[in-house]
Amino acid sequence: SGPKRLRPEPAPAPRIGTHDGTFHCDEVLACYLLRLLPRYRDAEVVRTRDPQRLAQCDVVVDVGGEYDPERHRYDHHQRSFMQSMQSLRPDKPWTTKLSSAGLVYCHFGSQILAGLLGQPEDSPVVKVLYDKLYENFVQEIDAIDNGIAQAEGEPRYALTTTLSARVGHLNPRWNDPDQDTEAGFKRAMELVGGEFMDRFDYYHRAWLPARVVVEDAIRRRFEVDVSGVVLELPQGGCPWKEHVFSLEQELALPDPLQLVLFPDRSGQWRVQSVPAGPHTFQSRLPLPEPWRGVRDEELSQLTGIPGCVFVHASGFIGGNRTREGALEMARRTLAQRHGGGA
Repeated sequence: SGPKRLRPEPAPAPRIGTHDGTFHCDEVLACYLLRLLPRYRDAEVVRTRDPQRLAQCDVVVDVGGEYDPERHRYDHHQRSFMQSMQSLRPDKPWTTKLSSAGLVYCHFGSQILAGLLGQPEDSPVVKVLYDKLYENFVQEIDAIDNGIAQAEGEPRYALTTTLSARVGHLNPRWNDPDQDTEAGFKRAMELVGGEFMDRFDYYHRAWLPARVVVEDAIRRRFEVDVSGVVLELPQGGCPWKEHVFSLEQELALPDPLQLVLFPDRSGQWRVQSVPAGPHTFQSRLPLPEPWRGVRDEELSQLTGIPGCVFVHASGFIGGNRTREGALEMARRTLAQRHGGGA
């Protein structure tokens, strides 16, 4: 019957090393992201501070005191470490010091997104989503883990429900009899992974298509009003603010956009001011002060515009039953800016 052939031993599952004990959002996200890569999909997460065990791991994050991408070592705690997305990728603007999450995303994010999308790494969609997910998801985790405040000075209120905070609450409490962290770490990976995928799905399927709608509206803005600073979005609920800011720069608009018209779910129309910036509640051009907080017929009489529904007390948004009424509210607001009165 001939000699028996020995079956080759199956290759051992790859290992992702990170520290044991109290876990944080950055290494949880780093481990989750690595498992999205085909080579680490079935990887075992080894949680230890033992150098000998870590040396046997294929990739190590958030422990070990070294950053060496050629050997897949991604720690950020050593005194010499000052890397940011911009220092590692000079075409990127972000200067926030990276955590293990940001390091893994910096080196593998494009591969991960290309795999999820089924597109090449250099495709425009991968590039746009890579930047968006770093700026609006990963960067926050980097900053919190490195103790970087959002702004100078004392904040007016506490943010206690961030993803990093919720991961922290999955650790055992100081007075729990059982201080084992393994079950909590697995729950944290499910939490962080679910949020990452939800955000990826939103940016891919809702935010990115909205950019096309906003760009088309910008190109048609003079059909709405001769000023060229009023935008009309025929589809209500379309997320437009961030796209307005980026497209104003990309298209080099001579005048910043001021007001946006769109229908609400009931078929009535809104007129809303463009915010002064991406992270502020201030408006570029709020609706006239005498209108604010007034509603319905009283507002229609005050403005001389039929069909008025409301103007918010801060003036950032107002409503009218018809498109024509909302457009007239916008035109009166523009006239007030030029000294024409309310």
